Amino acid sequence: MRNRSLRRALVVIGLVAAVTGVYFLGYRDGDVGEAPLAGLVPAAWAQGGRTEVSPVKARERDYYAPASEDLAPDEMRVVALGTGMPTQRPFQAAACFLVELGNGDKFLFDIGSGSAERIAAMQIPYDYLNKIFIGHLHGDHFGDLGALYVGGMISGRHLPLRIWGPSGPVPELGTKYAVEKMKEMYTWDIAGRVGITDTRGFGLEVHEFDYKGVNQVVYEENGVTIRSFPAIHAIDGPVSFTLAWNGLKFVYSSDTYPNTWFEEYARDADIVIHECFVAVPDLVKKMGFSPEAALMVGTQIHTPPEAFGKMMSTIKPRHAIAYHFFKDFDTTLEIYERIRRTYDGPLSLAEDYMVWNVTKDAIRARMAEVDDHVWGPPLATPAIVPDMADRAAVSEELGWEVGYTEFIMSGLADYRDVIEPIYKEASEVLGREFKYPEN
Repeated sequence: MRNRSLRRALVVIGLVAAVTGVYFLGYRDGDVGEAPLAGLVPAAWAQGGRTEVSPVKARERDYYAPASEDLAPDEMRVVALGTGMPTQRPFQAAACFLVELGNGDKFLFDIGSGSAERIAAMQIPYDYLNKIFIGHLHGDHFGDLGALYVGGMISGRHLPLRIWGPSGPVPELGTKYAVEKMKEMYTWDIAGRVGITDTRGFGLEVHEFDYKGVNQVVYEENGVTIRSFPAIHAIDGPVSFTLAWNGLKFVYSSDTYPNTWFEEYARDADIVIHECFVAVPDLVKKMGFSPEAALMVGTQIHTPPEAFGKMMSTIKPRHAIAYHFFKDFDTTLEIYERIRRTYDGPLSLAEDYMVWNVTKDAIRARMAEVDDHVWGPPLATPAIVPDMADRAAVSEELGWEVGYTEFIMSGLADYRDVIEPIYKEASEVLGREFKYPEN
């Protein structure tokens, strides 16, 4: 039985190869007949010529390779850098979307856990990735802020990290409080790098705005206007955002139950990214929720697929993007079919590294192909030489001495014989004199 099936498969493969081989492999002049293959091959071949395809010439890609394409002056590029759930997994980081504009501006909307490595994969100098807009303070929406704060500084951000986010009903539930506590958490990290590396990127600017503001302007620079309006999710505090630039409009829900603010202020948008949560049956089957919890979380705290579809049918974007679910072979169709019960317009079911290029004439969706072995991106501004004297200023600010104690210094081993030659080698290679430190 197996041999018969194998023979049949080989016959089918042979027939397919016979029909399609001319297209994929190429033939000498005159080898292509008029029928029955004339409709399957390029016209130039059918006329006895050959197409101008060469492995040494560039051609348009059907995927996006980071840092390999110009962005037109009137173009917007949106990249999904986190589309998943609070439960971490390698395939999908938590919420994060990058918006790049033809004027050079770049904005991050949310920075959920796991997204920092995807940000790095874009190979954008970190000085240009210092504007972050946080929709709310769940860990899956700002859990990698610390990773970008420290990692971005190490990899060449020399500007302060600028963060916009909502207030809360009390100060302890606002963005400013969360960021201040995050910085406190990194006290040892910051103290341990001062004087050793270029630490200008450790600056922080927090722009907290009223979460109750309706269509309020929270950012306006360089022809870009970003507004916020309230969202409904978990407790008071969450917001959604719109970005308007050059006649294009981007909308990001963060997390929210369907609401009238979104219905009003997300209209007439080119790109609308709105959460679309895991279908209730999968919350029970895949994640072990009780039916009661699945119904509460999946239909009252988040937006279920059917409600996502209704919202898109209401606001009618040029292109709708659903995110915030695990996109697997056995769950994607369920999400899609539920959305299509209430919406029949342009749609993407987002996954990490999906890319949308937006102009007034067209919206193109692709996947990015990234290098898993990237190092840091090129620097936008030169690094400066660190100065150990800077530790004195930090010590004064903190109220205690930064550095090694006599106890730790007593444990230094003598490896000068193998390390000092490294300084001599650097002097020879770089044409400057570097001396082995005595202390």
